Amino acid sequence: MDFGGLAVGLVLLYFGGEWLVKGSSSLALRLGMTPLVAGLTVVAFGTSSPELVVSLKAAMEGQGAIALGNVIGSNIFNVGFILGLTALIFPLKVGNQIVRFDVPIMIAVTLGSLVALWDFALGRVEGGILFTALIGYIGLSVWMAKNVATSEAVKAEYQEGVPRSAGPAWKDPAFIVGGLILLIFGSRFFVDGAVSIARNFGVSEAVIGLTIIAGGTSLPELAASIVAALRRETDIAIGNIVGSNIFNLLGILGVSALVNPMSGPGLQHFDLFVMLAFALVLLPITWSRSRIVRWEGALLLAGYGAYVWKLWPK
Repeated sequence: MDFGGLAVGLVLLYFGGEWLVKGSSSLALRLGMTPLVAGLTVVAFGTSSPELVVSLKAAMEGQGAIALGNVIGSNIFNVGFILGLTALIFPLKVGNQIVRFDVPIMIAVTLGSLVALWDFALGRVEGGILFTALIGYIGLSVWMAKNVATSEAVKAEYQEGVPRSAGPAWKDPAFIVGGLILLIFGSRFFVDGAVSIARNFGVSEAVIGLTIIAGGTSLPELAASIVAALRRETDIAIGNIVGSNIFNLLGILGVSALVNPMSGPGLQHFDLFVMLAFALVLLPITWSRSRIVRWEGALLLAGYGAYVWKLWPK
């Protein structure tokens, strides 16, 4: 039943995230938001909804190792596995805004989060600071999208990449509500199944959070990035990952800590340094030739594989 619950939860989380993104992005476009702004905010952060509900559930039930491990592990998975795999499928050209703005912000946020998480505990004050920083980042991103010149090619990518509904307006809130319901039930099945597996196999909740839960909740980012790469929409593929990592640290950690202060027994400083290393390595890779080529993707994948191998009990 443990693996069955895990699988059911994973399916519900995936479709819940898909419905939420579909409904919220379509509603945003109906209300006059441009595809570029919707892609930078609603879609990028909507794909992180599984991480949010899973970490919230874990935080409310006192499972801080899962809540914190999910965020740290998701950020490592996003860069090491998803970007690595996506670059193997199709080399990723990186836009100037991502190199000069988004990646440095992601690195700064990662450094700040490393300091906040050094004692593997987060209180409401720290959560409030992180969430306030998220609001500032969203505001700055929207301002830049409206006031800074953006190439027509990037605008066209977001025009195609932002999902929209062709049906009546009532479908949008229906998808939003339905997605939230699936996410809530999916998080319960997924977390309960993962915790049972950890206890049955003698694996710590921290390791489960850093690996199985982090990878499972990152499936929307994986699907979105692979589809974007196959369509040659490389700005969306990379921007989705960078935006998701920023939202994970500022939004998910911030909201979870505001709801219930938490600590993460079993997590190690090594995990924080690996998260920082994967964030830092993106800057020279993207700055060198403004693209991530296949051999660099292979190195990212190998690095992620080595990290998981070290974590998992032999």
